[in-house]
Amino acid sequence: MVGYAFAALVSLKSAVTQPLLECRNLQVRIQTRVLVRQLDLQVRPGSVLAILGQNGCGKSLSLHTFAGLRASSGGEIFVAGRPLAEWPRRALARTLALLPQNIEDPFPATVIETVLLGRHPHVARWQWESATDKAIALSALASVGLAGYENREILTLSGGERRRAALAAVIAQSPKIYLLDEPTNQLDPQHQREALTLLRRRADEGAAVIATLHDANLAVRFADHALLIGEDGLWNYGTVAETLTAENLSILYKTQFIAVESSGLRGYLQA
Repeated sequence: MVGYAFAALVSLKSAVTQPLLECRNLQVRIQTRVLVRQLDLQVRPGSVLAILGQNGCGKSLSLHTFAGLRASSGGEIFVAGRPLAEWPRRALARTLALLPQNIEDPFPATVIETVLLGRHPHVARWQWESATDKAIALSALASVGLAGYENREILTLSGGERRRAALAAVIAQSPKIYLLDEPTNQLDPQHQREALTLLRRRADEGAAVIATLHDANLAVRFADHALLIGEDGLWNYGTVAETLTAENLSILYKTQFIAVESSGLRGYLQA
């Protein structure tokens, strides 16, 4: 009985600590250019991974590859321990959500209709959204500071408000893995902090959050791990404390950074 209980405890611990997203020897290529070479990383429940690098280094293409929207040129991706290629698309959409860098609204719609798109993987075919789906969407809007906006036309929102509505749709999708391409794009400092605090909370509740960022200071404040994508497919992955250093950032962005500390907080400034 004791042996059985011990085995069950080991099995439970393994399930809890299993990576939600794992890359093994992954290669991301565009035409003849290798952007990421032989990437190995694990993103576990409760973790926030920040991806940083210069424009054009492959941050967005890496996220799209993680999401299965484009094929890698080598290596493997696992979602919750299962090869990405084996996931049915609908089941994957209930597990993994992607916030693209750029979002277009070609057709008129209200804000609530736009956010409810995040519930579609959970709605049975030929069915309408339920009262529960609508409640989840309204809660997501409130979480990004857009309570009361549900009946506004999406095209009347400002760029920052539209970005928060897009984030609300991802929140409403209720995924275990969040893939976010510049989630703070077009947001003012207050809403940047609020958006990343919300995502940090989702991670603390057991999700895995992977976000591309341009601000290393936001990564220091909210992330656990960092992936720095450099030139010629080179990368650096590790904890924030190990990876986000003035030396590494200076090499990454080809401009001098210095570390500063104030009130117990660490940050970086361009020299």
